[in-house]
Amino acid sequence: MRVAYFQQQECSLSEFSQLVEVTLTQVTVPLADQIEKNVPIYDVAGHRTKLEDPDQRRALMSEWADVLLSGPGVLVLRGAYADTEVLDQATAIYDQIIAEEKDASGGGADHFAASGANDRIWNSLEKLCVASPEVFLRYFSNTAVAAVCEAWLGPNYQMTAQVNLVHPGGAAQLAHRDYHLGFQSADISASYPAHVHDLSPVLTLQGGIAHCDIPVEGGPTKLLPFSQKYRAGYAAWRRDDFRAYFEDHYIQLPLEKGDALFFSPALFHAAGANSSADIHRMVNLLQISSAFGRAMETVDRRKMCKLLYPAAKAAVAASTLDPSEIRSAVAACAEGYSFPTNLDRDPPVGGLAPVTQQALFLGALEAGHTPDVFSADLDALVERQLAS
Repeated sequence: MRVAYFQQQECSLSEFSQLVEVTLTQVTVPLADQIEKNVPIYDVAGHRTKLEDPDQRRALMSEWADVLLSGPGVLVLRGAYADTEVLDQATAIYDQIIAEEKDASGGGADHFAASGANDRIWNSLEKLCVASPEVFLRYFSNTAVAAVCEAWLGPNYQMTAQVNLVHPGGAAQLAHRDYHLGFQSADISASYPAHVHDLSPVLTLQGGIAHCDIPVEGGPTKLLPFSQKYRAGYAAWRRDDFRAYFEDHYIQLPLEKGDALFFSPALFHAAGANSSADIHRMVNLLQISSAFGRAMETVDRRKMCKLLYPAAKAAVAASTLDPSEIRSAVAACAEGYSFPTNLDRDPPVGGLAPVTQQALFLGALEAGHTPDVFSADLDALVERQLAS
């Protein structure tokens, strides 16, 4: 059997509709607290103790991975942030960044929405860390967010984030799939063989953290559960008939401040229209990449590590965060994969791979190194990894 390629004209709307016109049952998602419009909802308050037990954590992660792969392709962590004070602090920082960037350049554009419909902060991950390492530490110390990232991508994932602020009257996006193949032109996407279309969704996880209450009139994300299962979807999503079907069948879930939504990048989705009079919809869009893939944004993780280390060291000393929360925050900041590197200068010692930024960071905390010592060790690591 020869390798197949997906072409737009060969996509079948009837096959697509058969995949998505199904009903999710509790039998499929026994750990979910409820199902709403085919989307499993997990009340994080009732699952936090499970995240502390390795076996229960693995069971929960296994269900989440199944939801994203062969289930509806989307899940909600209700109350992912029990204490939303850190979201308010981050929101204040993001509002300031938006104002400064608009003064400097007029603000960022959007991938799938008209210019001026919203405000964007590209690389909100690094910019939050630079503005306030302490807020960054508490924001990304979220063990539930870390667990769903690991459930889909495995360990050593690469966190990136972009803030999207949609004002009243902001128009909806067009239905689409996301990074990697969703960000290629139709011709380029079609030039990749079918098995690469299968691979693309498992390299990225899409997420969103609600920084405010988002009722339906505020324009929460429009979603088409189970649409990620259509193999030819990266060829199909640009077709008018598929987009029309999406508009006739999508669902929207209201979110409360502190909720987190995660979905497969292959899910047909689009930001909704903000038809409210006074809701300025702010969502921090998380795009998490596999250690084996290429993240969309370049992030200065060395700088972030140096900024975050004193705050993490202080949190360890004061016991304000437990070890799993510290690991979650470090995972969002430091590079967790050893490669690519210069193996002449950075050989594996005592194992198959050289030390990572994450391992260096956590080891320095355990050893009680000063920020200056950690900074020097981090610089030495980065220098060893350089090509020449």
